[in-house]
Amino acid sequence: MATPIWHSDFQLDTLNNISQNSCSQHMGIQFTEYGDDYLVATMPVNEKTVQPMRILHGGASVVLAETVGSVASTLCVDMNTKTAVGVSINASHLRPASEGSTVTATCTPIRIGRTLHVWEIKIRDEKDRMTCICRLTMAVVDLKRER
Repeated sequence: MATPIWHSDFQLDTLNNISQNSCSQHMGIQFTEYGDDYLVATMPVNEKTVQPMRILHGGASVVLAETVGSVASTLCVDMNTKTAVGVSINASHLRPASEGSTVTATCTPIRIGRTLHVWEIKIRDEKDRMTCICRLTMAVVDLKRER
């Protein structure tokens, strides 16, 4: 069993609720599972996430990957003093996902440092075939306070 990477306890309902009125909600992204060192979210392949050929848009895959990775980074820091912001994302699109299906992103750490986090996000279709793999780099910065 892995050592937990999360800074504090959380619930999936909380993650889904804070996503209201955001890109995540618009795209239908839902957090569905987590463990000591991973976070999982799903996204429907539908009219909001497909390209004209009716397959998953590569940009939608990147939105899913950045969403799950950004939330994972945020959960690894003291949210009273720090936040995490995206620096770089790389995506390799491996196979199409058809309209009407759901894709699942599993985010695991490559490195969790004091000021930089690097995540691997594997996106799979309903037949457990990898459709996309991403690497996301996040910077951990001081939380700005109103003066």
